[in-house]
Amino acid sequence: MIPVSLNPLAKLAGLLTLSVILFSGTQSAPGSAGNANPLTEERKPNILFVISDDQSYPHASAYGYKAVSTPAFDRIAREGVLFTNAFSASPGCSPSRAAILTGKNCWQLEHAGTHASSFSASLKTYPDRLEEVGYFIGFTGKGWGPGDFKVSGRSRNPAGPAFNGQTMEAPKGISTNDYAANFNKFLADKPAGKPFCFWFGAQEPHRRYPTGIGKQSGMDMTKVQVPGFLPDHPAIKSDLLDYLYEIQWYDRHLGRIIKMLEEAGELDNTLIVVTSDNGMPFPRAKANVYEYGIHLPLAIRWGNRVKGNRTVADPVSLMDLAPTFLEAAGVPFDAGDIRGRSLLNILTSSGQGIVDKSRDAVYASRERHSSSRWNNLGYPQRCIRTRTHLYIWNVKPDRWPAGDPQVYDEQGKLGKMDHAYFDIDDFNESYIFLQRQKPEVAPYFHWAVDKRPEEELYDIVKDPACLTNLAGKPTHQKIRQALSTRLKSYLTETNDPRMGSNGEIFETYKRYSPLRTFPSPQ
Repeated sequence: MIPVSLNPLAKLAGLLTLSVILFSGTQSAPGSAGNANPLTEERKPNILFVISDDQSYPHASAYGYKAVSTPAFDRIAREGVLFTNAFSASPGCSPSRAAILTGKNCWQLEHAGTHASSFSASLKTYPDRLEEVGYFIGFTGKGWGPGDFKVSGRSRNPAGPAFNGQTMEAPKGISTNDYAANFNKFLADKPAGKPFCFWFGAQEPHRRYPTGIGKQSGMDMTKVQVPGFLPDHPAIKSDLLDYLYEIQWYDRHLGRIIKMLEEAGELDNTLIVVTSDNGMPFPRAKANVYEYGIHLPLAIRWGNRVKGNRTVADPVSLMDLAPTFLEAAGVPFDAGDIRGRSLLNILTSSGQGIVDKSRDAVYASRERHSSSRWNNLGYPQRCIRTRTHLYIWNVKPDRWPAGDPQVYDEQGKLGKMDHAYFDIDDFNESYIFLQRQKPEVAPYFHWAVDKRPEEELYDIVKDPACLTNLAGKPTHQKIRQALSTRLKSYLTETNDPRMGSNGEIFETYKRYSPLRTFPSPQ
């Protein structure tokens, strides 16, 4: 395992040394309607779900991204299946995690389909279903959230009972949760003979970061590849290194957990899934259905049940994980209720590249993210992502995508113009914001905050940064119309309120995080 480089600054040296020591679709699901998978008629598998917080594809070394070292993720990919086209159901934490837990589209989840709202007790999660058939369940770190699950009548996080008692020393800005030690406590508490289902929710690489920790720890800035929607500047590269450092931090915990499973003799009977909830916390990524907002890393290992050293290019959704877990455990489910499709047909095949030709597109959405607009309004988006194109429907193009430009302070004074784009994490401290008046930076600022047309279409093969909108090009009208029709047909089929007269119901769902006050639209 490659150790984290030591920080030459004395203040961080001890912490980094400590880290080295510590870390030395819509078709019916195959497992639906009572059809238990034959694989599970023997010993039921354990399930370990690992989810980072705000990590885009391709930011893991298994994908050839040389600026980061993720040996634990790489091992899961090498000994299992590495997915190159995995997508979240939403580019925000709460709705994405709710979709993972339920196997449903975010617009089917009522309050849980928005950010920082509630999670209805009527929504059945895969940990609930597995617990009912004898699984020992739990989570550490970030489960479902942010939001308030108690107001809906739940007594615990939808991810399960919490195991967060073990802590460790960490650099300022990084969680002190000793995720691996908490997993060890979970294993110690597990009754003998019971299979387990555990959710490891890393809080990394969510902002904010210890400024400069990537560079200080010896990571190589020259290896950073800057996406086209960000300026290629040392300040941006340093910020990206800090983000990548936190990916390495959580990956070391994963390495320790894998070792624990090996020592317990449970590794090969554990279905391990490693992914993220949504994209990186940078402009035009997180909280946007652009490529870097919804395209995520994904690797899956399951001992000799899944042939290893394979790379799969099928478009898959994280909604597909709940039915995958249920089918692997032999738990029946209703494919009409769970919209995701089990991945077991891909995992248990020996194929690479395109394995299941029926998987040619995925869907994603967003509603409200942070408190960023007058009257707590959101910025509703729907999209379809095929193997080659991304089509986006901006439902309310009259609204500002990153938030209203001005906000009232606590004393009721209206703030400066362009200081209130809260849907972009820590934007007012960023290089793009601070240097937005410079001609070479201004385009990046406007790409991030300016209003957008109702329709956007991108050729992802040629333009993964999503900068050249083809929706208005005469040469692309056929594909634009085809994808628009397909998207809206799926939304109608799955009862998206935005397709009917009740679309504004999303604006009525209560937000349980702090609210800001914005001027009324002109």
